[in-house]
Amino acid sequence: MHKSKFYVTTPIYYVNDQPHVGHAYTTVLADVLARYHRLLGTPTFFLTGTDEHGQKVAKAAAAAGLTPQEQADKTVVRFQQLWKKLGITNDDFLRTTEARHKTVVQQMLADLYKRGEIYRAEYDGWYCVPCERFFTEKDLIEGTCPDCRRPVEKIKEANYFFRMGKYQQWLIEYIQDHPKFIQPDFRRNETLGFLRQPLNDLCISRPKSRLPWGIELPFDADYVCYVWFDALVNYISAIGYRADDATFKKWWPASVQLIGKDILTTHTVYWPTMLKACAVPLPEMVFAHGWWLTGGSKMSKTTGNVVDPMDMIERFGVDAFRYFLIAEMVMGQDASFTEDSFVRRFNADLANDLGNLLSRLVNMTTRYFEGKLPAPAEDALKGGEEKTVWDTVQAAVTTLERSVVDLRLHEGAGAAIVAVKAINRYLELKQPWTMAKQPDKAPLATTLFTAAECLRVAAGLLYPVMPEKMMVVLSSLGQTDTTPKLDELRAWGVLQPGAPLKDFGPLFPRVEKTEEASGQKSEVSQKKAQPAAKPAPEKTNVVELLDYDHFAKLDLRTAKIINAAKIEGADKLLKLEVFVGEERRQIVAGIALYYAPEKLIGKMVVIVANLKPAKIRGVESQGMLLAASKGEKLVLVTLDGELSSGAKVK
Repeated sequence: MHKSKFYVTTPIYYVNDQPHVGHAYTTVLADVLARYHRLLGTPTFFLTGTDEHGQKVAKAAAAAGLTPQEQADKTVVRFQQLWKKLGITNDDFLRTTEARHKTVVQQMLADLYKRGEIYRAEYDGWYCVPCERFFTEKDLIEGTCPDCRRPVEKIKEANYFFRMGKYQQWLIEYIQDHPKFIQPDFRRNETLGFLRQPLNDLCISRPKSRLPWGIELPFDADYVCYVWFDALVNYISAIGYRADDATFKKWWPASVQLIGKDILTTHTVYWPTMLKACAVPLPEMVFAHGWWLTGGSKMSKTTGNVVDPMDMIERFGVDAFRYFLIAEMVMGQDASFTEDSFVRRFNADLANDLGNLLSRLVNMTTRYFEGKLPAPAEDALKGGEEKTVWDTVQAAVTTLERSVVDLRLHEGAGAAIVAVKAINRYLELKQPWTMAKQPDKAPLATTLFTAAECLRVAAGLLYPVMPEKMMVVLSSLGQTDTTPKLDELRAWGVLQPGAPLKDFGPLFPRVEKTEEASGQKSEVSQKKAQPAAKPAPEKTNVVELLDYDHFAKLDLRTAKIINAAKIEGADKLLKLEVFVGEERRQIVAGIALYYAPEKLIGKMVVIVANLKPAKIRGVESQGMLLAASKGEKLVLVTLDGELSSGAKVK
């Protein structure tokens, strides 16, 4: 288990939009691994960051009326703020617009070009803007991108290419000889399946005439570097490659590179061949985790079904959110994210099992031993229920150690909760409230000390997942100003008899399942909502018919949202700034419960342009948005296809 060093990386995230739960999951995963290794005393380095070049960022900037650098500077803050909120303990945060990174990329490009590993050629093929990749005709699926299934465009231009194809056979043999390199196993087979087809050379440039936003090629100022070649280099540029040999040798190769399964090819084909060409060792492991699904489909900004981590943290707490991410997903497999499953796991594992256990222990110690941890019998672990519960807790330590090595953190978290349940069962079996009635308090003292000592171990197991709350548990048990050490989890008697136990209030207050959380009305609320039967009124759902002259008076126009903000004191209202052709207008819309302001910027909507201006909550509104609603859902009317603002809707 003990290693000489541990270097873990996340993919670097695009700054074209705000982070969602998929970004949070990968980063929390890396953080939990880093925390476990630090507790082992292993020198650890944890890298994350942002990918700030490429066409997606340039398009997002244009839509927001910003320069690409302004877009990057604005959006990177959202990631940094979320990581701080989530308690992420990264050792470095690299932005690909930083000079230290750009210098390394250009040095690598110059070296590869000088050695003939990069050459110039004409290219005629299909290009996917969202994926920023070229594809051949045979790669396409029904004329769309094979990865994201969106339209591609035909491009013919001169570009620079990396001789990736020459490394195909070497890469196949390397993957076969190093079975741990790509994990899980079925992802390794997926990459080998990809390599059964001829491996083309990789286009590593984009002409500035088409895309000026990127790192300039050192050998041709008319081109910038392909965003993926640029981005992948972050894993070595951040730790001193070509700048600080001692630091680079200390940390490289990476122990684990965590990625989403959608970027498997770039990390298991592009990346290793790039490293091979530069005579740099390959990472020990690339681990591709699954997707978080909502309603059976991948969470995506495009489909609008993303979960906002900030919202979940605000409602349920940071540690509960971290715990759900780790406990709910089997690393490598897809998992479903619903509030219903979140609330169920929160109440069962955290509120009922863990929170109630701590509360019972502190209360009984206060009642029976004046709030001070009693001393156990010297032979407490020689047999009986004490040994049984301690053995169960120690089995959880073994499971956790194995789960960290095997990257099955859900098993480690699950084993810790099994240990917590065992402690609760132990108390139910021993019934300390009955023992307290006996004159001899020694058996009661052993029972409460045993339960507290076992809870200390369980809290240590869960500390990397829920650091703040587990420090509350340890402080409640009399351990102050210290973080747990994994080697102490094997030791009996770490808690000090006589130490005062503290009550900090409910650890995880139970969440009552609401209509919003469960996704359906409770039986009670449904009964309350059923009125007494009444005769149906005549002519229900009749819509008054208008002649065309009345309808023609409406002036419906396309409008582009350029800014959005909440109106103070009005929960349902947003103030929007829109362009209607060349005209700038302000519109107040009651959509704050359905759309976050930042998600509206850049949307092309439809408005009633000839509505008389009106003041709503003291704010002038110069038009009205069109939207469709049914029940509690509301969706804005937007455009299918490209059209400039100010166009008349007929």
